[in-house]
Amino acid sequence: MRLRPLALPFLLLVPLACGSATSSAPPAAVMPPSPTTSFAAFTGRFLRAYLERFPTEATALGEHAYDARWPDLSEAGDASTLSFLAASRAELRSFAPASLTEDERVDASVLGNALDRMEFELREQRPAELVPRTYANVIGDGLDPLVTREFAPLEVRMKSLEGRLQGIPGVVAVAKQRLGRPPHINTETAIEQVRGLVGLCDHDLPELFAKVPAQHAALEAARRPALAALKDLLAFLEDVVLPRSDGDFRAGRERFTKTLRFQVDDPALDPDALERDARATMRETQEQMLATALELWPTLMPGPRPQPTTDADRKAAIRAVLDKLAEDRLDDATIVPEAQRLLADATEFVRAHDLMSLPVEPCSVIVMPEYKRGFAVAYCEASGPFEAHPLTFVALSPPPADWPAERRLSQYREYNRSMLADLLVHEGMPGHYLQLMHKNHFKSDVRAVFDDGAFVEGWAVYGEWLMAKYGFGGPKVHLEQLKMLLRVATNTVLDHAIHAGTMDEKEALALMEGEAFQEEGEAVKKWRRARISQGQLSTYFYGFRELMKLRREAEARPGFAEHAYNDRVLAFGSPPIRALRGEMGWR
Repeated sequence: MRLRPLALPFLLLVPLACGSATSSAPPAAVMPPSPTTSFAAFTGRFLRAYLERFPTEATALGEHAYDARWPDLSEAGDASTLSFLAASRAELRSFAPASLTEDERVDASVLGNALDRMEFELREQRPAELVPRTYANVIGDGLDPLVTREFAPLEVRMKSLEGRLQGIPGVVAVAKQRLGRPPHINTETAIEQVRGLVGLCDHDLPELFAKVPAQHAALEAARRPALAALKDLLAFLEDVVLPRSDGDFRAGRERFTKTLRFQVDDPALDPDALERDARATMRETQEQMLATALELWPTLMPGPRPQPTTDADRKAAIRAVLDKLAEDRLDDATIVPEAQRLLADATEFVRAHDLMSLPVEPCSVIVMPEYKRGFAVAYCEASGPFEAHPLTFVALSPPPADWPAERRLSQYREYNRSMLADLLVHEGMPGHYLQLMHKNHFKSDVRAVFDDGAFVEGWAVYGEWLMAKYGFGGPKVHLEQLKMLLRVATNTVLDHAIHAGTMDEKEALALMEGEAFQEEGEAVKKWRRARISQGQLSTYFYGFRELMKLRREAEARPGFAEHAYNDRVLAFGSPPIRALRGEMGWR
């Protein structure tokens, strides 16, 4: 099934009545537009303006009218965006909720949260001044789809790429003007990503340009100044910004609460209560891990099954079995083909057990580009909802080249074959890949543009739980799925303790390695990620918790059926989870 094109509605034009100027007949009455027509016209105008204002996001979403342009990251650009948000918010508030349908009310709520969140980010988080990764991310997001995605003939994409290359010096000039005193870890991460962008521009693009000889000269003329600007940005970050990067990476309790509420689109969320629930889930999951480890013991371990009585004994038994599973590990050369095989296995498992409807769009596993590393070990990058030629990538990051050999090995111990199977469930099937393909067919363009992160991440964790429930991979994968759930809960504790508290590196590593059984490499990467993000790590646990509440309610209703239920949850895009009950017709 072809994805929907960008459907941005316009006001209906009512033709004038025909007739003689001397006719005595009264003019035909012009009916005022219905609330639905007016709301559709407003959201259409808003989305057209939004995508034009943020062209790299438009490219990712599959709207390619602005593929040669960059967003305006200057102070004047921020001021213009704030005015745009204020005007849009005023018009949105003119619609009485009672006059809208259920879907429209959810869209209005989603859009209201998005407007408020964007204003909060610009006014309080100030990414153009305090987050150097902003520039690396924008440039990477602007170049990557034109290079890696075959949504149009190469000649067309290269013409857009030429325009974007020409604009890079301007983006760098804004960065040099605006960046102030960010947190040190944020600048370190940006430096790594900009090095990757330099590599892309210096080595990869010339090979690509050779495929379009008629455009080669123009592309080279745009590439050389772009490369010089990226090298200038790298030197500026290393020599000027890094020495003065003494900003606090902690959000503080007040800003963390605001950030988290925007992240999960729940204005009443109590972060302290969420953290308490996460700690309770950690304890419950450790108990389930012990039971699964003891189940595996006779087939994996020498000697009789242990009878642990103390907390230390229980953790030692779990760790022993996890260490045994870690021996079945991959390496740089084998992990991507093995991941592709595991993705196929998971797809066949979903089909054989009739868990939900499968997407038909292709999905490939790739090595994560260097300019996107430094945040997570894996991600799923799906085609946007407006893309005519959909393709999803699951990207895996190798261990950093500058890590010592033992730490590099620890990453492959963490992501051993059984854990990799669970990771492909999360990122691929039936996790992000499947959910995002379902989302792309939902009729709301508002929800197509503004995903609810807690739904997206919560669904992927729910997908892990569902596959384990039906036995995917047997007890080995089940143990790693439980370890991943333990990680999800631990991440919430980390997020809270770092940004609303004072947790330091030693305490964070002790929590991850001692309580969540993580390898050193995983824990070190997560300590970095937790400091450069605020709230995002909590979306997994919040989303999973809320989706499981919904699942338990559904199972208590007569006629529950697995396939029908899962498809129903997937049928409304990526909405705020608090809106799902109403969308499903539950009162």
